[in-house]
Amino acid sequence: MGRTRAIGLGLVLLIGALNLVACATTADQGPSLYKRLNGREGIALVVGDFVANMAGDARVNERFKAMKPADIEKLKSYLSDQICDATGGPCSYVGRDMKTTHKGMQISDAEWNATVENLVKALDKNKVAAKEKSELLGVLGPMKADIVGQ
Repeated sequence: MGRTRAIGLGLVLLIGALNLVACATTADQGPSLYKRLNGREGIALVVGDFVANMAGDARVNERFKAMKPADIEKLKSYLSDQICDATGGPCSYVGRDMKTTHKGMQISDAEWNATVENLVKALDKNKVAAKEKSELLGVLGPMKADIVGQ
C-alpha cells in the first residue's frame, strides 16, 4: 500500500507540475502577432496601403494595371485573409497556393524585392513596430520560393 500511495502521490505532483509549466508557457507567449498587428482591421489597413504602393510603383505596377476594381478588392481580401491566417488570427485563407497563383508569371527577384519594399512602406505608414514587422516578414518570406521564377 505504501508504494502504491507513493506512486499515486508522485503522479499527482507530476500532473500538477505539468499544469504549472503549461500555464507559465501560455502566459509567457503574450498576444499573437495577429493581435499585435491590431487584428483584421489593422491588417486591412496595411494591405490597403500595400496594394496602393504596388499600383504606384513602376517596377511592378504593370502586373496590376489590367485589374478591375472588383479584382483589386478581391486581392485585398485574399491578402488580408492570408496574413490573418499566417499570424495566428481567426481567418482561413481559402485562395490558391502561391505556386499555382504565380505560375507562368516569371516574377523576378527585383520584383520580389520591390514588393517587400512596398510592404515595409505600408507597415511603416501604419506605425507597425520593428518586432512585429520583422516577425511578419519572417512569416511571409518563405513564400518567395513559390512566387519568384514560377
